[in-house]
Amino acid sequence: MAELELSAGVIEYEDSGGPGPVLVLLGGLVMDGSVWDPVVEELRGDHRCVVPTLPLGSHRRPMRPDADLTLAGFARLVSELLDRLDLRDVTLVQNDHAAALVLAGEHPPRVAGLVISSCEAFENYPPGLPGKNMRLMAMVPGGIFVAMQALRLRPLRRLPVALGWMSKRPLPDELVDRWLVPAQTQRGVRRDLRKYAASARRGQMLEVCERLRSFDRPALVVWTPEDRVQRPEHGRRLAELLPDARLVEIPDSYTLIMRDQPLAFAEAIRRFVREAHPASTAA
Repeated sequence: MAELELSAGVIEYEDSGGPGPVLVLLGGLVMDGSVWDPVVEELRGDHRCVVPTLPLGSHRRPMRPDADLTLAGFARLVSELLDRLDLRDVTLVQNDHAAALVLAGEHPPRVAGLVISSCEAFENYPPGLPGKNMRLMAMVPGGIFVAMQALRLRPLRRLPVALGWMSKRPLPDELVDRWLVPAQTQRGVRRDLRKYAASARRGQMLEVCERLRSFDRPALVVWTPEDRVQRPEHGRRLAELLPDARLVEIPDSYTLIMRDQPLAFAEAIRRFVREAHPASTAA
């Protein structure tokens, strides 16, 4: 695990350091970069996989008190990370959260392609029962603390308002334990999570998606028709909205496609990068 000090604070990230095109993989709330492990394992032989843990509740280093943790702030954070690591011709891969959508609408020079998978979009923001519950907890004094402590009870994690609808197959308890520890034990981490969750407004997301109409680089939309948090029709809407996009639907999965169907997801990414940027994948 490496660390990088950015203007918002210290970000931890994993870098496979492998050959080939660069993938930057971004996850969602109360999940660290390990959510991508099964997909990274498949792709690290022919791609360089950079996986930061964004300050969304599973980060171990609280951000600075004045850090901008709005949607726009997360886009700037990712852009700064790309600059500081001098990553070029990057394919951004996003699941659940929308930092990559915001950044794509700003035409970042280092981003060559975009993979969007079962993420918050359009009017579904905060997304589904888990997102709306998190925002509600953020609006109540002490609500984030109570919610995180309640999730020490493993049966509660499987409820639809928690992680029950995020993956079709049960997530390993030890993995979720790891994700929850920072928010359960650190006031600063809960502060960061609360700042983001309380700032979520539907109008923001509608504006973010509208700006994607001008993203003229290749894009892949990976969705699951069984998603119960991120709406299945939003995958089709995003594929129609983006000028150079195609849709791949992966069945037998919920939102966390990288966990439910890692082989299919990894192959979709590999094929997209190969077809969109053949020069970068040439032997």
